[in-house]
Amino acid sequence: MAKVEIAESLRDEILDKFKEESKVIFRLLYSLGDNPKKGKAIGNVGGIVIKELKYKVFRFYFITDGYKLKVMDSNQLSELLIRFVRMSDKKDQQKTIDEIKNVLRKVGKERFS
Repeated sequence: MAKVEIAESLRDEILDKFKEESKVIFRLLYSLGDNPKKGKAIGNVGGIVIKELKYKVFRFYFITDGYKLKVMDSNQLSELLIRFVRMSDKKDQQKTIDEIKNVLRKVGKERFS
C-alpha cells in the first residue's frame, strides 16, 4: 500500500469549501494508497509526475516519483509516496498546473507543505 499525504493547506481548503462532503473527497484521495496508478498524468518535472483526480468540477493534484510508479509491483508499494498539493476548479486548471510545475522547477517537491 502506497503512502498518501495531503498538504495541510489543501486539507484546510477542502474542509472549508466542502464541509460534510469532504469525507467523500478524503476517501477518494486516500484510495490512491491501494491503486496508485489511478488519475490522469498531466505533467512531469525532473522525474516527478504531476497527476490529477477529478471530483465533479474540481481537480485534485498530486505528485509522486514517476520511476517508482512505473516499475513497482504490489509488494513494493509501501515505498511510494503520493502527495496531494493543490486543488482547482475547471476554469483555473491550467493556472494551477503551471504553478505546480513552476514550484517543482525552482525548489523541488519539499516546497509543498
